[in-house]
Amino acid sequence: MVQPVVEAVNLKKYFPVRAGILDVIRRRPKLYVRAVDGVTFKIYRKEIFCLAGESGCGKTTTGRTILRLIEPTAGKVFFNGENILEYDYEKLKEFRRKAQIIFQDPYESLNPRMTVHDIVEEPLRIHKIGDKSERYERVLKALEDVELKPPESFVYRRPHELSGGQRQRVAIARALVLNPEFIVADEPVSMLDMSIRAEILNLMLRLREEHGLTYLFITHDLAVAKYICDRIGIMYLGKIVELGPAEEVIDNPYHPYTKALISAVPTPDPRDKIGEIPIKGEVTSPINIPGGCRFHPRCIYATRICREREPLLEEVSNNHFVACHLFK
Repeated sequence: MVQPVVEAVNLKKYFPVRAGILDVIRRRPKLYVRAVDGVTFKIYRKEIFCLAGESGCGKTTTGRTILRLIEPTAGKVFFNGENILEYDYEKLKEFRRKAQIIFQDPYESLNPRMTVHDIVEEPLRIHKIGDKSERYERVLKALEDVELKPPESFVYRRPHELSGGQRQRVAIARALVLNPEFIVADEPVSMLDMSIRAEILNLMLRLREEHGLTYLFITHDLAVAKYICDRIGIMYLGKIVELGPAEEVIDNPYHPYTKALISAVPTPDPRDKIGEIPIKGEVTSPINIPGGCRFHPRCIYATRICREREPLLEEVSNNHFVACHLFK
């Protein structure tokens, strides 16, 4: 049986809500934002696994919790079969060499006071890898890998001298310079012009083949997910409601929420667009999650059982799972 590179098991992350003075005096129960509320999935070697959903569904928090940039409230995270939540300082530092992140906004994630050389070299210095000349060569190699050529013409530039696409390539080079096994890509193309997005996505696909990378790709854009991802998990209010091969989930969705997301994706030819699937109201607050199916207040197909019992994620076709009472 193939061992996954990353496995999340019933992962939870709750953020406490700051109580006001009246809440303390009246001894009101403490409230929590249930950002991630029992997420389970596996990511296999050289796979691109996607988490998709609306803003606030918990996908970014899931990615950061898996890397232990945020400590989880409950659950387990395994990396190559080891529970990283049990790592001590030295093991966690070793894990950081093998698992990196690409942030969403290249304008915010790069220090404007540092040169490109210093930005990409920083992980090497933190982990005390090589001497000055060896680190310089690795920086040049990383810049060349992300197609910033010739790399010598970029090393002493600063972020404000680069375009948005070039900045994101620098951010990818910084993640790549340690030769990681696993990368969390948090909306890596959402801040870029449409003309640049395909270039960055193709770059990430090439790097996967050349470096044997495994990705957790986070996005709200299902068109991007279908293009680059092997499997996709659709998140709503901290839970995965549909999971399966990317093309299968997007071309043959089961969950009403997935159908609504897909109907909102723009198409080049308006005649090819399917009818929009209506959703009632706004996203429910993650502080006061409703009982039963957490999507039922917005679902036009909701029945009594949807309001009373939370559906489990169950297989409805080959490797295609859905948490919805309509398909039980």
